[in-house]
Amino acid sequence: MTTAETQLGTAIGGAQTRSRVGAVALRVLLPAVTIIVLIALWWLATVVFDWPAYLVPTPGDVWNEMVDQRSLLASDFKTTLFESLLGFGLAIAIAVPFAVVIAYSRLLELTIYPALVALNAIPKIAIAPLLVIWMGFGIGPKIAMVVLICFFPIVISTATGLKSTPAELVDLARSLSASSVQEFVKFRFPAALPYVFVGLKVAIALAVIGAVVGEFVGATEGLGYVIIASGQNANTTLAFAAIVLLSVMSIVLFYALVLLERLVVPWSED
Repeated sequence: MTTAETQLGTAIGGAQTRSRVGAVALRVLLPAVTIIVLIALWWLATVVFDWPAYLVPTPGDVWNEMVDQRSLLASDFKTTLFESLLGFGLAIAIAVPFAVVIAYSRLLELTIYPALVALNAIPKIAIAPLLVIWMGFGIGPKIAMVVLICFFPIVISTATGLKSTPAELVDLARSLSASSVQEFVKFRFPAALPYVFVGLKVAIALAVIGAVVGEFVGATEGLGYVIIASGQNANTTLAFAAIVLLSVMSIVLFYALVLLERLVVPWSED
């Protein structure tokens, strides 16, 4: 290789690296700017409309409340986070095998899909009191609510991915005399991973919602309980602080999944 070719290769590699760094910076910068703009608009609205603090507190009021109540909010944050992650994990453990069965059986797909759609159409807030009656006031109803909310998008996306395996991959597996298990593990499931992560990213935000809905009924801790208790005490600022923390939790969990997707399924990058 000549010196000119080496220099050209180095220049191209450097340009590609700078391009990737710029793309990552843009992905971080734009959401950050959006959040800053939204906070500024929130503050501006409280000034322009002169809303009293007990109706709509300013961002500064909410920040001060978060600092003053940091011990309480930190404990409740951990509770809601634990419920969300545990329910999300259980939903994956149940939904993915369920999707595999549906993808490999046309009869079960035609039989079960309508029931799944009907189950998903039921307002989950209507089920929450029943879960408390059936499972008591512990962590059980919250986990069950998260599983119920996360189950449908994971099943649908995973089953869709498994049924969308490119024909050339299937032909390759058969030409290599791969067994059904080998075909699934080596070809179908890896090809379905981009679809699986679509469902997971939808479900992770719903997991936080499910935990909060469960805490609205029969809870003594968690950010959902903080919101309910704050409403009863007319402490709007504390309720806003809990809502802000829930938003932060959802954003962090979502982008953690995005990062995991980049590592596990690098070929699905834009």
